[in-house]
Amino acid sequence: MKHPSKSLERRNSGRYTVVGRKAGGTVAGKEVRFLGAFRILFVLVVIAGGGRATIAQLELRPGNLPDAPVPKQSQNNSSQGAKNSPLKTTLETLGRRSVFFPELAHEKGPLSSRQKLELAVDESIAPSRLLGSAFTAGIGQARDGLPGYGQEWGGYGKRFGSSIASSASNHLFGTFLLPSMFHQDPRYFVKLHGSPAQRISYAFRRVVVTRTDSGDESFNWSGVVGSLMAEGLANSYLPDRERTAGNTFSRFGIRMGFSVVSNVVKEYWPTIFKSLRVTKLVPSEQSDPGTVTPPPTNGPPPKP
Repeated sequence: MKHPSKSLERRNSGRYTVVGRKAGGTVAGKEVRFLGAFRILFVLVVIAGGGRATIAQLELRPGNLPDAPVPKQSQNNSSQGAKNSPLKTTLETLGRRSVFFPELAHEKGPLSSRQKLELAVDESIAPSRLLGSAFTAGIGQARDGLPGYGQEWGGYGKRFGSSIASSASNHLFGTFLLPSMFHQDPRYFVKLHGSPAQRISYAFRRVVVTRTDSGDESFNWSGVVGSLMAEGLANSYLPDRERTAGNTFSRFGIRMGFSVVSNVVKEYWPTIFKSLRVTKLVPSEQSDPGTVTPPPTNGPPPKP
């Protein structure tokens, strides 16, 4: 039996909603639907707010934060700065070129005339030449050589100065002028390989045989004639008693003998310093081309 003022209407949700037939009943039904929609909206807001709060908590945890990226450019710059430090650059330069003997070759390419002039200047002020002049001046002082200079410190200073002057003129002629004219290489190429007898023989031979700019071998016109020209020029400042042909050739022979000793020292200069573990003061075996390749071994061929 139906109620006269009310009726039941079935909705899509499967629930029954009381709808008033009168004006008051219609307003009441609208309020019910409004409250239901408000509840659903409230639940959605709460769920959304809780989710955002959870995400915010996860994002703000220190353990979940990624590590700050390190710029690669700064790392490269710092490593490059360490590599290019003044001390390391100096050691690398000394490792490629000897300061004590500037004429030790550290590359195979030929030298230009300007490079030969620079090498002549470097040889004139090299520590080996200064020490050699000081030594020969002391020997001359003890033997009373060049007696026109006298004794005591004044005589020693004159002997030392004349030795420096003759050495500088020798490098001017034998390292720059004549090598530029004859296209010869004034540098000393260390052999590095072979027995001691072979290396000493090689040092003796390099006094009269030198390398050309093209890589061949020829008579050492630069070294031999340059030394003779230097001793001839020395007659302009040596005492009068020394300005004779005999004394000039005598000094020339002594200079050639010192060249042999100097070549032997230069041949073993890298070996001496490597045995002392001072490898940064001499050219290394990798940077020094040498002139003779090591002989092949008789062992089995290396595995590929």
